[in-house]
Order: sequence, then C-alpha cells, then structure tokens
Amino acid sequence: MSKTALLLAATLAWSAAAARERRNFDEGWKFHKGDVSAGQSASLDDSSWRKLDLPHDWSIEGPYSRSNASGTGFLPGGIGWYRKSFPLPESLAGRKVAITFEGVYRDSDVWINGRHLGHRPSGYTTFEYDLTPYLNLGAKPNLLAVRVDHSVIADSRFYTGSGIYRHVWLTITAPVHVPLWGVYVYTPAAALVSMETSVVNESKAPAAVRLVTAVEDPGGREVATMETEERIAPGATHTFAQQGKVPQPRLWSTQEPNLYTAVTRVYADGSLADDSRTAFGIRSIRFDANRGFFLNDRPTKLKGVCLHHDLGALGAAFSEQALERRLKTLKEIGVNAIRCSHNPMAPEQYDLCDRLGFLVMDEAFDEWTGGKKKWIEGWNAGTPGTRGYHEVFDQWSIPDLEAMVLRDRNHPSVVLWSIGNEIEYPGDPFGPKPGMASPYILPRTARALIAAVKRLDGTRPVTQALADSVTSNATGLAELLDVVGYNYLEQHYAEDHAAFPGRIILGSENSHSLAAWRAVAANEYVAGQFLWTGVDYLGEAGRYPSRGSAAGLLDFCGFRKPEGWLREALWSDRPVAYAAAVEGEGRRRRLAEHWNWSGDSRQAIPVEVYTNCASAELFLNGKSLGERQVADPLEPVLHWDVPNEAGTVRVIGRRDGTEAASFQLTTAGEPQRLELAADGNDVEIRVVDSEGRRVYRADVMVEVRVEGGELVALDTGDVTDMTPVQGGRRKVYQGRALAIIRAGRERGKVTVRASAPGLKSGEWTR
Repeated sequence: MSKTALLLAATLAWSAAAARERRNFDEGWKFHKGDVSAGQSASLDDSSWRKLDLPHDWSIEGPYSRSNASGTGFLPGGIGWYRKSFPLPESLAGRKVAITFEGVYRDSDVWINGRHLGHRPSGYTTFEYDLTPYLNLGAKPNLLAVRVDHSVIADSRFYTGSGIYRHVWLTITAPVHVPLWGVYVYTPAAALVSMETSVVNESKAPAAVRLVTAVEDPGGREVATMETEERIAPGATHTFAQQGKVPQPRLWSTQEPNLYTAVTRVYADGSLADDSRTAFGIRSIRFDANRGFFLNDRPTKLKGVCLHHDLGALGAAFSEQALERRLKTLKEIGVNAIRCSHNPMAPEQYDLCDRLGFLVMDEAFDEWTGGKKKWIEGWNAGTPGTRGYHEVFDQWSIPDLEAMVLRDRNHPSVVLWSIGNEIEYPGDPFGPKPGMASPYILPRTARALIAAVKRLDGTRPVTQALADSVTSNATGLAELLDVVGYNYLEQHYAEDHAAFPGRIILGSENSHSLAAWRAVAANEYVAGQFLWTGVDYLGEAGRYPSRGSAAGLLDFCGFRKPEGWLREALWSDRPVAYAAAVEGEGRRRRLAEHWNWSGDSRQAIPVEVYTNCASAELFLNGKSLGERQVADPLEPVLHWDVPNEAGTVRVIGRRDGTEAASFQLTTAGEPQRLELAADGNDVEIRVVDSEGRRVYRADVMVEVRVEGGELVALDTGDVTDMTPVQGGRRKVYQGRALAIIRAGRERGKVTVRASAPGLKSGEWTR
C-alpha cells in the first residue's frame, strides 16, 4: 500500500461515535524554506517541497555562519512554510475539530483551506484553533498551511530554533465538551481533591449536562467519584466545582512521584459526549521566610538546575526520549528541581518531571517592555541587536502567561510561577542613565502579571529571577513577589533576610561554586538554588567558532562532565567517589577523565577527588598514596599530586571505615576499534583500545551509516566544532560521539555502523 493510501486509510478511521479523539498530527508534512506567495492556497504546486515529519527545526540544519548571531549559536533563521493535506470522513459532520500547536518559533500564521485562523508571535506558547467551520468532509482533502517568520535572527539572547518544533495534535469532540485546559485539579488538603471543570455547549440547543469525575489511584483503582448536573444554554460555558475525598492518599514527592488520574466524563442529554484523563499529584507545598521550602511538610532544599529548551544536536526539535535521558542523568546526580529558562517548555517536559520526581519553576519571559541586548558578533562583543518579544509584550504577555498557567497548573511538579528573568538587569535596558528606561515602571507591569497568574491558580507562589536586588528593593518590585529569586546575589541573602524578615529567598540562578551552595546549605531560610546550567546549550556563544555555552553538568550529548560528579558529591545521598586529573592553569585549567600523560615521568600530575564519604584513599598501581579525611561535607574536594606513571589511579571512598564507593582512571592503549552502545534512539560511539577502554585523547573522524532508519544527527560535546550535525561525519571529542537515529515507519531491524580510518568498525543493531 502506498504512503498516500496508508495516510488516507488512517485518517478515515476517525470514529464519529467516540466521545473524544486526540491524534498526533506530526507525520506527512511538506516544508519550504523561504517565503512564497499565497502559500496557503490549494492551487499552489508544492510537489517539489521537502517531505518531513514534525517536530522540525530548520535552524539546526545550518549552516553556521559569522553573519548570523552569536546569541542564537551562529545558526540561521528566515521564513518557512509548512503544508499538510488530509481528508476527513463525512461521518464527522456535527463534530468539533481543533488543531493544537505545542510550539512554533515564531510569528506563526495558520490557514485551513485558505481561511486564516490566527497569528501568534510567541514561539513558546501552546495554542489551539477551531477548524470546524472551514473543513471539507468526504473525498475532498483539507489543506492546513503554516507560515513561520523568524527573519529577525537576533531576536533572543539564547538559541530558539525555527519552525514547528514541538508536536501538533488534532482533536475531535462533540459540540458539548471540555475545552482545551478545561480541567483544573488541586488538593487543598491531603485527602481532599478539588476540581473545576469547564464544559462548553457549542450546539444550537440547551443541553442537560451531567459531569461524572472518577479518581484513579497510581495503580489504576477507582477511589473516589463525583457527580454534578447543570443545564447549559447554547453558546455558554459552565464551570463545575467538585470535591472528593481520597482514602489513605499516596503523596507525590521527589522520591516517590505517585500520580493519580482524574477521569472526566461529560453526558449531554443522557449520552456520553466527552471524556478525558488528567494526571495529578496529591502533595502540599509551602515556603517559609525562616525555614525555606517544605514538600508534604518536610523541609526540602531545592537542588536545581536551569535548562534551556534545545536538545543539542536536535536543536529545538522536541524529543521525549532525548529529554528523558538527560533528566534521568540529572536525577542520578542528585538534582531535584528544574527551572525553565526562560520560557514555557514542551508540555511533555512537565509530564516527565511529574513522573521522574522533579520540582519545577515554570518561567514565562526573558524580557518585558524593553529590549535586551542580543549579541551578534560574540558574547558582550560588538554592537548588539535589540529586537525581540518586547515588541509585542503589551498585547500578548497576558494571553501567553495565561496559556502557560492554564496548561501547566495540574502538574504536581510545578511549584513556582516565574513572571520574568533579569528584567531589571542594570542598563539592559533599565537604569538611571539617559536613554535608559526607568526601573520604577517595572512594579506596574509585575502587578498585572501577578494578578493574571492568581486569577487562574492560587495554589502556587509567584516569583521572579532578579538580577539587581538593590534596585528591586528600592522600586518595590521585590516586595510584590511571593518568593524572591536572586540571580548570583548570594552576598545579599543575609542583609535582605534581616531587612525584610518576611521575605522568602531563593537562589534562582547560581554559579557552580562551592561558596554559592554553602550560602544555601548553611542558611535554613534560603529555599534552594538553580545552577546555571544543567546541560550545555546552544546560543549565548562566544566569538566564532563557538555554537553555545559549556556551563552545564552535562555536555551537548548528555554525557556527564566532571562538574556533574562534584555536584553529586554535594547533593546525592548515594556514596560517591570520583577522580579526575587537572591540566592547565588559571582560565585554561580543566579536569580530564583519563590517565594518558606524556612528558617527564618525574613530574607529578595534580588529581582532584570528589567524595561525600568520610574519607578517601588514592592508589597508583595498587600502591597507596594516602588516605585523607573530608573535614567539611560542603567542601568535598581532596587533592593529590600523583607521579606521572602509566597504569591505574584508583580512589576508594569510605564510610565507617568500609569501602562505599570507588572510581578509577586507567591508561588507555592505542585506538583499536569503535564500540557502540544505545539508550533508546541515542547511540554512543566510543573509540576504545584493545581492552575496551575509552581513548580520551583520540580525535579520529568517524562516519556513521544507518540501515532500516535515519541518522537524525551526529554530535559531540565540543562547543567549538561547527560541523553540521546532519552530515554523518564528525571528529570524536574526548574519545566519543553521539548518533541520534530515527527508526523507519516500517518497524523492523535498525542497524547503525560507525567507521574510522585505521580502526575496526563498530555496529549496533536493534
């Protein structure tokens, strides 16, 4: 059967009898990079357009160029068009059909069968359009067209991507139904579940509506049922308020992320009209000005990281599997909180945080009414641009903020709403100098944003990540916030805690320094911190060649860096012992996870050890170089000078005199072969010696081929490597690379082969 026939058969399988159908609409699009005249017209010949599936980010496809902006990783923007043709059966007459876009960057316009549905400037907002009035039912197909305008490349301080880079969904319902984000679940008490469910009647007659809501426990067992009736006039919306008790509730926490499900059934005039399922958690949160953050009445430090939305080699194109792999590694390190920097993320990210047990600061904006500097030549270099979201802020900020809150308010992981990041950054653009905007106007904007959040959710505090707490104190901005976020302002914690005794203080963005964590760990009143950052990210790059920032605990590929081990020694309860060699000094100083050194054998190599054990002992080729005590758990770093002798450096961490953790560095031999191992769609390629040890200093060029699937990208953790990720050829970095694959539509065997000159090839098959 042809692809067209398969698509037609699948589409015609829509059922008129089902109460609600929601289908992924990612497959079978056509794409054209560049503007076209009347791209929404059915008469336009798009036979030469590229065929692709969503999510899609055309920026990551390159090329990198000095003429692009460093802020967005020297990658291109531009204008692009997407089109999709699809039939719908006549049996759907009288039904409602809606299209939902989870994220389109940016300035999108959408048409169905030539009818313009709307314009959305923000690239991070999820939005929905009603297709019903303009649809063709039967043999004549429908044409959905989307124009995306990212022609202002330097419109952000960070990488954005371009295109329909998140999922798209088609939803079919009866005229009487729950609208998008119409179910709101919250738990005012441990055993009490409250629900507000909106039901709209888009029929032409009044409807007797009965709403039945069942609560299922984490095991799928029904534990509570609520039922309410109301007559709804045509064109009207009614919000049902319901409450039910859950016996012996299993609380959601970071250690045990138990999830319940609200099963919503809407009956109109006795017949089932709509049904849906909403996951939620039963948990309590509170912030205290003197004692920090409490989850289920237990004091909990937020051990957080900031995350951007890009996924390295995938750019902005969203992948649940890629993100889950990163989040699981961060969880292993001891991270329990995620800050969404500096925009709403894909809806699936919050699902993952619910399921894996992360606390979330959900953030709306990086700028308000003033345009920040967007660096073009390099970070803090040359003349910046100032275009960006601030140009539409007055018109769109409240709708975009409301969309974030409505979409995300059922997630137990979300514990904070952030209305902005470093809005009052001195001189960018607010300050006292001529030509700058006055920071005294910011409280007025903040009040409007805070009020918008509180109208929709009163269960979570509102925060903001401040860059200048002195100015924010003077203008009154800080006092408007439920929780005050401090970016790199640890020096003000104590004085502001004394000056504003009712203030709740949180490190909303912090360096990796031990001093920054000590300011949190040693002060009960500080709720926690968010490191900048959890994962290396595209954009905010230095001068060319550089595609991003290496500030993460993980690199572009999600491989753990030495900094990740130090953070685990600080944040994890699991015993940790790790060793890395130190090379270089000053700004060139870095940690190396290998033991292959040339030069004078009499020259000692500095070795750093990270451990949360009481003591650690270091060995070189089985000979002890001494055992050392960890005097301060907030300083879990020990140092040795180790002779430059080939072999094995091994560290043992001890608790109560017993070995609890160990790690070793071993001299690798000459590169012999390539070794492949997979985690889902991510295939790690390692250059190894004859004993299977990674050759850290190998810099061979690898070539990757895929059978039965597609090579989506090939990348390494090298931020200065500007090789296009789609090319299939790349130099390894620190002895490894990552191939991201996509299985073919015809499910079957997928084989990945990697080769390099002079080495035995590697292969992986699924």
